[in-house]
Amino acid sequence: MTAPVRPPLTLRDLRAIPVADLKQVGPRSADRLEGMGIATVGDLLTHYPRRYHDRRNRQEIGALEAGEEATVAGRVQRVAGRRTRNGRAMVEVDVSDGSSSLRCVFFNQAWRERQLPVGTEAAVFGKVEHYRGRVQMTNPVVDVLEEPGAPGAATGVLVPVYPASGKADVQSWQIRKAVGEALDRARVRGFADPLDPALRERLGLVDRTTAIGQIHRPAAFDEVGAATRRLTFDEFLRMQVGLVARKRRDEREGRGLVHRTDGPLVGAFHAALPFPLTAGQRAAFDEILADLAAPAPMHRLLQGEVGSGKTVVACSALLVAVQGGYQGALMAPTEVLAEQHWYTVRALVADLTVPEPGSLLGARPLRIELLTSRTPAAERRRILDALGGGEVDLLIGTHALISEGVAFAALGVAVIDEQHRFGVEQRALLRSGAGTGGTTPDVLVMTATPIPRTAAMLIYGDLDRSELRELPRGRAPIATEVVGADPDARRAVYERVRAEVAAGRQAYVVCPLVEGSAKLEAKAATEEHERLAAGALAGLRIGLLHGQMAGVDKESTMAAFRAGALDVLVATSVIEVGVDVPNATVMVVEDADRFGLLQLHQLRGRIGRGAHASVCFLLADPRTPDGVARMEAMRTTSDGFALAERDLEIRGAGEVFGERQSGWTDLRLGRLPRDEPVVVEARAVAEALLDADPDLRDHAVLRAEVEDLLGDAVEFLFKA
Repeated sequence: MTAPVRPPLTLRDLRAIPVADLKQVGPRSADRLEGMGIATVGDLLTHYPRRYHDRRNRQEIGALEAGEEATVAGRVQRVAGRRTRNGRAMVEVDVSDGSSSLRCVFFNQAWRERQLPVGTEAAVFGKVEHYRGRVQMTNPVVDVLEEPGAPGAATGVLVPVYPASGKADVQSWQIRKAVGEALDRARVRGFADPLDPALRERLGLVDRTTAIGQIHRPAAFDEVGAATRRLTFDEFLRMQVGLVARKRRDEREGRGLVHRTDGPLVGAFHAALPFPLTAGQRAAFDEILADLAAPAPMHRLLQGEVGSGKTVVACSALLVAVQGGYQGALMAPTEVLAEQHWYTVRALVADLTVPEPGSLLGARPLRIELLTSRTPAAERRRILDALGGGEVDLLIGTHALISEGVAFAALGVAVIDEQHRFGVEQRALLRSGAGTGGTTPDVLVMTATPIPRTAAMLIYGDLDRSELRELPRGRAPIATEVVGADPDARRAVYERVRAEVAAGRQAYVVCPLVEGSAKLEAKAATEEHERLAAGALAGLRIGLLHGQMAGVDKESTMAAFRAGALDVLVATSVIEVGVDVPNATVMVVEDADRFGLLQLHQLRGRIGRGAHASVCFLLADPRTPDGVARMEAMRTTSDGFALAERDLEIRGAGEVFGERQSGWTDLRLGRLPRDEPVVVEARAVAEALLDADPDLRDHAVLRAEVEDLLGDAVEFLFKA
């Protein structure tokens, strides 16, 4: 009797097999691999090689010339570690390839003794030197190709080099051996393929079993290319199927409100504005109006240039809800931004009234409240009582809006600013159960900076999109200057600040970014405030703003700066978004190369908001190519959409998605903007698959992969 044929292995199957089940992985190795995020065979097989060493095309040590950069491979013949006279660790490793010997000298890398014992086969890359008659490299890049004593049977083939970890004490050759065993054990069953043969043929893609095998064990570089194309497509397809399915489910199942779009409140609001709407604002609002008039809930992204007037468009959408008898909510990621929105919107709607039948005048002033985690308990109770009674028309706040006990009487429109700092789960919480009679409130998501088209397809692919590219008339141009370490040049910057203040203007000084430490950042801002007050800006009225200050102190400082009672505001990046002081005409960003490109663009957008010419000084001495590229991009363009594309090129998608909710870090091979055509193709395939099979009943493998990608935090998209 023959044994039953077992089905191919799915990604879910592979994630259920601990990596410790492999013979090549003992308990200690399993712990070390887990320290690198490799806990299952699925993790292992998606830990792709970062490059390949071609043993068929090696440079001989005997032919090396001083001054050239070269890669050579050989076996370690000798290793010795010692301390130099000044106490630095030094390791000498002699590598021989049969033609000659190369000495590799490592400083402050004592762990190289453990990595490169005698008998290890390794490839080294570095600059060739001649020292005391010997060919040498100092601190070369090392790839371990074979463990000590291995016979070198792989000679003449491409050897995959995996991302390894000196900290976890895991070498590339150890990963390669574990991967090899996993592939051998999976050979009989193969890997389940979510794409049928006809679709693969039309797309020109190899099957998944071939792709996984060839990316880890290629016979030639064209096999690496074919495998990479297929596995990259899979990454983007999973994301696009999830986004398209979520968008269609929301449209299908959500019962939205049909808003009154011809009421008097929005017209009165627009008539009272001190400036006409731009053509872009009118076009975006028309798209929003069409959504609000339709029975399906709105799920729209409003993205635009810094200072393009997104707040006015969002406020217009909120007032559509209010004029129909519903409430509006605006949620921001930080207290400073929530307070700024409250201040701005309160001023914009100051003269508006809403009907109040039974009252003496038949109307009352539109009521707007602010709710954050710092709202005092008594004030919070007062606001929530009024909110539940329908007396609050607009509620602005932080994530406190979705905390326990917050209940709207009838939420009609929710605006979420800087949504990528929240996530889909928070958006769903604000929307769920907040409407009236089982309806779903309409949601408008705003982003503070433009997003490249392809990135938007991945980050916000479940939303319709509106764009604002046009700035309001009367905005002053902003010149940007990059100032290096020269003390005279930096003195001139602060002399310019003094000159602007003398002319009746105001200035920002932004302190260095301290990654991961708000307290250290606050300390740096405090020290900078004291330094400037006692030195370069002595005698000026200087305020201080950072995220560690109490809410009342932050609001007091901002109010003083807005009113002109302060000449200079020394701040951390808490002023990055939302802060609007038209009289501020100069900004100084200290250590500007520590900031991201779009963050710098956001900061620069705090000036140039009035009629006076403005200048942004970026004080920077970048030591990396990325830092130099960011400064040059800021100096040469003020177009936020162009900067967004440049940012994507410099940082890559992994960084751009760094603040996304869990589950969307699936990109191991995919890179933007390089893979834009793949994203577009994956989107089209996702839409076609869901057109033909909305719940993916006939595509169970793909359905499971998408559900696993989304994780437990997101409800299942598919029935079945």
